[in-house]
Amino acid sequence: MQAHSVVGRDQWLEARKALLAEEKAFIRERDRLAAARRALPWERVEKAYAFETETGRKTLADLFEGRSQLIVYHFMFGADWEQGCPSCSFLAENFDGSAVHLSHRDVAFVAASRAPLDRLLAYRKRLGWRFPWVSSLGSDFNYDFHVSFTPEQMAAGTVDYNYREGQFPSEEAPGLSVFARGDDGAIFHTYSTFARGLDPLISTYQYLDLVPKGRDEATLPWPMAWVRRNDQYDD
Repeated sequence: MQAHSVVGRDQWLEARKALLAEEKAFIRERDRLAAARRALPWERVEKAYAFETETGRKTLADLFEGRSQLIVYHFMFGADWEQGCPSCSFLAENFDGSAVHLSHRDVAFVAASRAPLDRLLAYRKRLGWRFPWVSSLGSDFNYDFHVSFTPEQMAAGTVDYNYREGQFPSEEAPGLSVFARGDDGAIFHTYSTFARGLDPLISTYQYLDLVPKGRDEATLPWPMAWVRRNDQYDD
């Protein structure tokens, strides 16, 4: 652990109050960004998408479950993968606790992946989750929202991810998209975020940011190299 200066209570309190001023400024800036996010223009979703769900085939409109807002987490689980991405699994540990509360604030929540539904549900059961998970296999949904890439794109070495063209190491990518439904039934895409934009959703990271060692990832091959599925840690 990095060495730290050790001071008396008065000096500690002075330093803590100085940091508190920065934390409050950050929170005010976060609130401003949240308002700007809500003020973004919307784009109408014209294409009809279909998903395989636990209760049968459903459209994007059906996923709203009578609510006016929908969050879709794009979970990396390719059509021929045997199990889901460890990093998405790390993030998904937060879903169950939130979904019930979102449903009481006019927000539906689902995870969507290209793997077949039976494989998704088996993986969900294995890791002890309950959140709604749907399969977009056979649909353009993942491709249109830039979280899955065709063999041709991968061969070309350039994909459209996180609002820029570049290389990506996998045919699947993480992301989150938000939709709204108008009173007339029209569906609109209001927001999407990818990569580090998903960071605030990972509660474990928020806790680690509070402790002296922080995330402690600087010496790892990549930031999440330490992450395991919840049933694969050594202990």
